[in-house]
Amino acid sequence: MRKRDIVLKISKETGVKQVIVREVVQRTFDTILGALKEGKRIELRNFGVFQVKLRKKRVGRNPKTGEVVPVPERQTVVFKSGLEMKKVVK
Repeated sequence: MRKRDIVLKISKETGVKQVIVREVVQRTFDTILGALKEGKRIELRNFGVFQVKLRKKRVGRNPKTGEVVPVPERQTVVFKSGLEMKKVVK
């Protein structure tokens, strides 16, 4: 499902114009991204939690050549699903 599909579905179900729904959906995503950029944790009850975690540096290996390659530490976004999502997906 793409963002466009979400917008169409919400617009159809609510009767709100697609332009307005698209703006709300985009602002929601922008707000989530902005909070993650600041290192904040986003908790959407019964849906899940987004947060930024630091991955420690480690030693990796090039699978093609077998050469040892250092992998620097970096930040990554992790998602943990909420109880309601777990029930629906199961």
